[in-house]
Order: sequence, then structure tokens, then C-alpha cells
Amino acid sequence: MTEKIQSGKDVRKPKSHRRVARELALQGIYQWRVAGGTPGFIEKQLSDSEVFPRSDRKYFSRLLQGVLDNTASLEQQIQPCLDRPLKELSPVEFAILLLSTYELQHHLEIPYRAIINEAIELARSYGGSDGHKYVNGVLDKLANQLRVVEITAKSDKSVTP
Repeated sequence: MTEKIQSGKDVRKPKSHRRVARELALQGIYQWRVAGGTPGFIEKQLSDSEVFPRSDRKYFSRLLQGVLDNTASLEQQIQPCLDRPLKELSPVEFAILLLSTYELQHHLEIPYRAIINEAIELARSYGGSDGHKYVNGVLDKLANQLRVVEITAKSDKSVTP
């Protein structure tokens, strides 16, 4: 995160529209996991928040709907990469892993490293003290399964004859 102190004020780089969309989607997935509710109700509630105008609205909607519509298959992808049952994860880590796994599977236009970095930042902001390390390890394993072509292409480029 880029931070500078100028004239005694903390100046931060504004969050991208996609970052805000991910944060809102994370909140929606968390809410669904903890309190339940329909995807439509959760989306409407979050769209009324004061930060919503600063988000990529379409991306937020695709993420939230995509994750909630595909939870069972996402959980099946995640579970083999865990050292414990999914139900034992904190709701924040669970939501971040669902969100990031969905992006790894369905948004191939986004580099896998960018998805992992975004997940780590979400875990640092919203998760427990070392949750970002756990999320990073799980997503590294998942990326090796879900983004084989991309990872292979990167490693081929780094090898010089």
C-alpha cells in the first residue's frame, strides 16, 4: 500500500474500482456465510452503502452472484488445498478463498498473481493477524492447479537457452 505523510496528513493512493468491488463482494459473502440471506437482498443492501458508487458495479455483481451460485464447486476446489475442514476456517478466510477461487477459475483475463495479491490485501485488512499467510499458501496451491497454462508460460519465459 502506498502511503505518504505530507504536511502531517496521511495521504493514501485511492482504491481502484475493482478493489472496492472485491471488498463489497467479500462483505456480501461473509454476510451470507454468517447470517444467511438471499443473494438479491445482500446485493441490494450493499448497493446502498456509501462506498458503492466508487466500485466497479458490474464486477461486484458478477463476483457476488458467481460465488454464491457456485459455492459447492468452489468448496470442492478449495478443500484439497486445506489442512483442516472448510467449516473450521474463519468466515473471513472462507469468504476470501471463495472469492479468489472464483476469480482464478472465471476471470482468466486477470493474472493469477494479481488475484493472489488482492486476496492477501483483503486478508490483511479484514482477517486475523496471520490469515494473509494462510490465504497465500492455499491460493498458491490452487493457482498451480487452475492456472497451469499461465504458470507454465511464465516459467518458460524465465528460462533462457
